[in-house]
Amino acid sequence: MLLAFMFTLAEATYKRPIDDELILKIGNGDNGAFHTLYESASESIYGFVLSILKNQYDAEDVLHETFLAVHRKASDYVPKGKPMAWIFTIARNAAYNKLNEQKKIQLLDEQKSIGELDFSEITDIEDKLVINAVFRALTDEEKQIILLHAVGGVKHREIATVMNMPLNTELSRYHRAIKKLKTALEENL
Repeated sequence: MLLAFMFTLAEATYKRPIDDELILKIGNGDNGAFHTLYESASESIYGFVLSILKNQYDAEDVLHETFLAVHRKASDYVPKGKPMAWIFTIARNAAYNKLNEQKKIQLLDEQKSIGELDFSEITDIEDKLVINAVFRALTDEEKQIILLHAVGGVKHREIATVMNMPLNTELSRYHRAIKKLKTALEENL
């Protein structure tokens, strides 16, 4: 119901009507059509995601993610006479993904700091000693990447964003950390 209200409100504020033809033009590589879409709809999309995220910077990120997704997916668009519903759905999903990402990170932040891992869930003393020794082989950044991905279930792309590094750098550091863990484990067994 709220989403339908937002569609109606958004349609009233467009500078140019958004129709299926405009999306199809974008799908065919028409950058002018993409620019027209952005100029016509960006304020409404921004307001919508801001109402979900309650944070200006996150809303700006999601706005840009939304338009990148529209540009990328426009060639797959199936005309149904409601292109804004399609765009708002992309925006809503991106906003909720952002919220879920923040919740995962917040949960990890609420746990003990990376340097104070006690592995209390491990009951065998020898196993606990080995795991502590193995984790000491990693830098704090490597521990964060491993824990975010392996324990928190955060995707590599999200970790790269959170840690403000390129995806390739994050992946490289993750794989290097895994190798360090394997080496340290072999040395401690």
